[in-house]
Amino acid sequence: MLGVFSSSIVSPPEELVAAGSRTPSPKVSADKLVGRFVERNSSAVSVQIGDDVKLAYTHFKESALRPRSFAVKDEIFCLFEGALDNLGSLKQQYGLAKSANEVLLVIEAYKALRDRAPYPPSHVVGHLEGNFAFIVFDKSTSTLFVATDQDAKVPLYWGVTADGCLAFADDIDLLKGAVGKSLASFPQGCFYSTDIGELKSYENPKNKITAVPAKEEEIWGAKFMVEGPSMIAATK
Repeated sequence: MLGVFSSSIVSPPEELVAAGSRTPSPKVSADKLVGRFVERNSSAVSVQIGDDVKLAYTHFKESALRPRSFAVKDEIFCLFEGALDNLGSLKQQYGLAKSANEVLLVIEAYKALRDRAPYPPSHVVGHLEGNFAFIVFDKSTSTLFVATDQDAKVPLYWGVTADGCLAFADDIDLLKGAVGKSLASFPQGCFYSTDIGELKSYENPKNKITAVPAKEEEIWGAKFMVEGPSMIAATK
């Protein structure tokens, strides 16, 4: 799955921007990145939302344990990969039909977060049990919400394109040749919301997250770490 967002939606993390400027490395525009995704993946579907958001996904080569899904409801777009162990109880909690899947559940959970303020985002994601990564974009409010599970069983990466867009993808090879050294693993057990404007751990929401610059020879630009008694590693 792939999500690309212009700077009018989200400002890329300064640490990734700095890493991308540190060493000359290949970068491409957001349009070319989406084009590469479609070319490389059979039966890929891409969605353009206005001038600032591009989403794409495919079932090509997906894991049976980590299926990908996409849904739109009430101008809320969601890409989801993985499976929730407590989907049944969550569907009851949110009043969803028995036929509802994970991607519809995440949309409903996001709507609860948006409409029942103050409702801590850490509670919404913290209630999800299983292996997952998701990207939510609310067109009505231009809000981006991204999260991964606590064990990073579903990998997610992010980086900055040549034209300054922030890109998220589950395919590291796709991003390697597209965002240069402005590449990092999205930290496990964390979420990013443009409403909050920063990266947060949903297990330890009060703990600051620090980006540690990677070594020059590594493909990464930075590694994001959740600060705590012993600087918890947020990435593998």
